[in-house]
Amino acid sequence: MMKRGYIHGWFRIAAMLGTVALCLSLATALHAEKKKKKTQEAPAQKNILQEIDYSKLVWPNPPAPTRVKYLNYFCCDKYNPAPAKKKSSWMDRMAGAESADQKQINKPLFALWTPYGLAVDSKGNVYVADGKVGAVFIFNTETKDLKMIKNGNDAHFGDIIGLAIDDSDRLFVSDTRLHRIVVFDKDHKIEGSISGGLIDPAGMAIDNENRFLYVADAGLDQVLVYDADKLTLIRKMGTAGKKHSLTEPGQFAAPEDVAVDSDGNLYVTDMFNNRVEIFDADGNFIRAWGQQGDRPGYFSRPKGIAIDSDGHVWVADGMLDILQCYTPEGQFLMWMGGHGLFPGQFRALAGLYIDKNDRIFTSEQYPGRVQMFRYFTDDDARAQIKERLAEIDKKRAQQAKTPTTADSKPETAAPAAPSTNSAAPKPQ
Repeated sequence: MMKRGYIHGWFRIAAMLGTVALCLSLATALHAEKKKKKTQEAPAQKNILQEIDYSKLVWPNPPAPTRVKYLNYFCCDKYNPAPAKKKSSWMDRMAGAESADQKQINKPLFALWTPYGLAVDSKGNVYVADGKVGAVFIFNTETKDLKMIKNGNDAHFGDIIGLAIDDSDRLFVSDTRLHRIVVFDKDHKIEGSISGGLIDPAGMAIDNENRFLYVADAGLDQVLVYDADKLTLIRKMGTAGKKHSLTEPGQFAAPEDVAVDSDGNLYVTDMFNNRVEIFDADGNFIRAWGQQGDRPGYFSRPKGIAIDSDGHVWVADGMLDILQCYTPEGQFLMWMGGHGLFPGQFRALAGLYIDKNDRIFTSEQYPGRVQMFRYFTDDDARAQIKERLAEIDKKRAQQAKTPTTADSKPETAAPAAPSTNSAAPKPQ
């Protein structure tokens, strides 16, 4: 009897466990079905950036001729999901082998943190200096593929800011922490450096015709001119040791960036004096323009500077977060930008570069991105105006050929002449 009761007890326990398992499985199934329905019913959230028609982001606004058009942006390494492969076997999983997806997930993806200096090589790749990451990012502007010159791997960097590339694709990188300029060959191998007499080297520019390397040193309040091949000092422009106090023409208070036009003239953003100064290739002062203000046509913190193919001077203002365009004589022409994160807006605007194909590149500190635009030349603008005038003339010609409503009405009989005995007086 005791043995039979013992067996019956085990049967009851087994039945209870089976009932519990069945309830759990039913609850799990119901929860999964409910979750599936909820997922299907939830409408997909739209990303506002995916709704923007980027082809219509132009400056100034129509109907004015387009002078600048938004193209693209760059911020980080691309995530390339691995192609679908056969599922890993249980032996691989037991051995701890990584799948292709896990390898891609574990791959470090580098992103811009504080991009500043910009340059473009002969292949159209854009180079970006990032001091916080400690690397020079090299983006393919067509595919967004990324290569890097990394600190500790390809070079030793402290805090890199400025970039310049000559016509043979030699790369110059300014380092404010190590107070030097590192020079790389076209294969990104170090071939030399400049270290003597620099305090805070920032923006740089190459005069390929005269083989000058211009370096703006905000710590010295000077622009230094080097031989781009021998890396030897040629001359210094400005007076050092005055702690950003000089305002006279030809002097600087924290010069931030430099650019060279087609005639070999040098343009310098004199940041604390809120102006642009221009010199000839021999270092002689030509003119200066600009004054402090909080709206377009004025400067608040001019930083990056570049020259387009028409000779217009573009200045990036880090405080106003706008790009401004001027004639070489200082006449204000147009502006674009403003505070924001949308395409064509800026946050802590810093670097500026215009390549030989009239592509404009800008760098921003806070979102960590580089934006790319296209500049439309004066000839392009004239062609747009000519095309629009031709369209207007064509529409007018078509309207002239089309009969109007008044012309299509049937002719009516002329009114009868008034009788001679009418009371109305006759015209004299």
